[in-house]
Amino acid sequence: MHLSFIFGANQAFNPILPATGEIIWSVVSFIVLLALLVKFAFPPVKRIMTERTAKIRNDIEAAEKARLETERVLAEYRNQLEEGRKEANRLIEEARKTAELMREDLLRRAQEEAADIKRRADESLMIEKERVMNELRSSVGDLAVELASRIISYEVDRVSVDPLVVQFLSEVGARAK
Repeated sequence: MHLSFIFGANQAFNPILPATGEIIWSVVSFIVLLALLVKFAFPPVKRIMTERTAKIRNDIEAAEKARLETERVLAEYRNQLEEGRKEANRLIEEARKTAELMREDLLRRAQEEAADIKRRADESLMIEKERVMNELRSSVGDLAVELASRIISYEVDRVSVDPLVVQFLSEVGARAK
């Protein structure tokens, strides 16, 4: 009875279940197809999947290496940038010191030049003062001689009066100081 059920004997037509012969041929076809797939299709697919996995793994490793290299280069650039900033600050400080030294040098030169101008002006003033004093002595001497000549109504000789005028002016100069 059991076999008759499998092979479809004494059975009525069922639209849901296929015929027993079709089931057997379907199973045999499936097993043959599965064997062909295992023999011919699965190895290339497996190889392709293995290659794909290896390629992805290599790409990930290459990306990681590139990331590490990028981080190294970035750190190097940051160090260079920091060194550049330090160098710029050093140059600015050096320029500031140089400018300060130049300012001090210019100030010292200006003070020396001012002192030299003052010294020359003092010398010039002393020379001018002596010249004016000599002119004044000469004028005072001439006036004194003229006054004395008028007072005594005769002309006094300048050569004989000069020593008296010089002595008089020396006494007046000593009193003025």
